[in-house]
Amino acid sequence: MRGILEKYGTAIAGLVLVGFFALAAPNFAAPNNLLNIAKETSFLAIIALGFTLALVTAELDLSVADVASLAAVVTGALVHTGQPVLLAVGAGLGVGLLCGLVNGIAVTRLRVPSLIATLGMAAMARGFAFMLTDGVSYVGRWPAAFTDLARGKPFGIPALVLWMLGAVLFAFFLVKWTRTGARMTATGEAGESARLAGIDIRAMKSIGLALSGVCAGLAAVLLTSSLSSAAPNMAGDYFLYAIAAVLLGMTMFNPGHANIPGTLVAALILKVLGNGLVLMGAPYYVQDIVLGFIIIASVAVSSAVLKKAAFKF
Repeated sequence: MRGILEKYGTAIAGLVLVGFFALAAPNFAAPNNLLNIAKETSFLAIIALGFTLALVTAELDLSVADVASLAAVVTGALVHTGQPVLLAVGAGLGVGLLCGLVNGIAVTRLRVPSLIATLGMAAMARGFAFMLTDGVSYVGRWPAAFTDLARGKPFGIPALVLWMLGAVLFAFFLVKWTRTGARMTATGEAGESARLAGIDIRAMKSIGLALSGVCAGLAAVLLTSSLSSAAPNMAGDYFLYAIAAVLLGMTMFNPGHANIPGTLVAALILKVLGNGLVLMGAPYYVQDIVLGFIIIASVAVSSAVLKKAAFKF
């Protein structure tokens, strides 16, 4: 029972939370509301997946939200000026990839700690986003080929949910079933041992940070498509939520370690919590208080699990 609670306790608590809000929050269990929660989770989950892939290699990417905002305004600018949708989407993803690669170079070649390198990238991305827009949002009636990326319903399933599931499956397959994923994990868990075993740990860290940038770019494209607008700070609110999702995810399934299923479930729990509090009429600042508590508690639980595992050996 103790082992079950250690691995699945947070997920079980999430189910209890859903049951509580279903009983206490008006219209929480309404199909439309549940569908909205799933859609909102997609943006957070994709950004948090990128953060997770960087963390798997023992690196932080604190630039994900600002990189996403920059990718969004680049995408929005191209769509707004009538450029081909494929070009706009490619540019958004390319901006994310480029920022991730620059982060990787700064960390692995210039030996700047990822905390500092990605904070610097966040500041630069924010500055470029405001420079490109002069602080003005891009809005308008955009082509259906672009808006359907997020608003469409292929096979009757919301496109956002399919994008989220696709990103999760790709990340999970990469980490669990590929040689690159195994090397990324080894780099994060025992970097010196991985280096002595012949693994190019600099390449693995660069891949993790680059994928984090791509995930930020993908989330930006979908967010822009969903809202039919792009603003220089539109993804800013996802910064702390992405960190919270990754840290909360580290308390389940593979406690103490960043893992893909944990991040997905944690993102869903956070969105359920936010939605339920709003429906119950809680003030906006309550969400910030709860979010801060979740971040601190998640780190405490993960640290306790790692210390317990180390003591066993």
